[in-house]
Amino acid sequence: MAHIAFSSTRQPAANAIFSRAGIGAPVAIELLPFTVRPVLTEADLHKAVAVRHAAYARHLPDFARSLEQPEAADHDADTMILLAESKADGTVLGSVRIQTNFRQPLHIEASVDLPLWLATQRLAEVTRLGIVEGRIGRQVKLALIKACFDHCEQNGVDTAVVSGRAPIDRQYEQLLFTDVFASREPVTLRHVGNLPHRIMYFDIASGQERWEAARHPLLDFFCRTRHPDIDLGRHVTSVWKHGLPRGQQAAGAVVVGLAA
Repeated sequence: MAHIAFSSTRQPAANAIFSRAGIGAPVAIELLPFTVRPVLTEADLHKAVAVRHAAYARHLPDFARSLEQPEAADHDADTMILLAESKADGTVLGSVRIQTNFRQPLHIEASVDLPLWLATQRLAEVTRLGIVEGRIGRQVKLALIKACFDHCEQNGVDTAVVSGRAPIDRQYEQLLFTDVFASREPVTLRHVGNLPHRIMYFDIASGQERWEAARHPLLDFFCRTRHPDIDLGRHVTSVWKHGLPRGQQAAGAVVVGLAA
């Protein structure tokens, strides 16, 4: 996974306009050179798989060989895959997968017993983040991360939980994630090539407040800028309509693994 650059990703002034949403500070509306949308067809899926495989092959070539074709989880009814594509020529720039726990346990639960306060919540695991190299890839990564946060908010998700291998776990710390386990010891994850990952969490409701307190460089991008090119289509996977997960709790969580 390329380094997350904690700097402005805003386009030149010609690509950004401002509108006032009620009373308060202006809200920036930023146009991106690419779009982010859900995968809708088998052709879309193969585009996502291709960029995923290429991204993993740069860092984990042995594990990447298992990602040359779509995985069974890609076809699950409780899975949503996001695709980033260039506006200029339609080139695929990145993808990420989100899987909920309404019909089956999360993949991460095959490797680690989550604490009860987390395991009984509404969960989703975000995995298989893959992006192209270069400056545009860093921008695409931030947009896909924002799309995951947007998905959390649209579906009433309360807590984000991530799995990150070294040195990616440091990037989660920069985003103000906290370790789920006090020991901070890495856990071997079967669905990510048996590689050790730290398990960390992020409270969605207090996220903006904490970013503001820390004067986080991504605050404006995540919270104060509307990106029309990130279009989830108010997409809600069918499993979100079937009520609460196994624990019958009203709260929710998202498990995020940025492994590429």
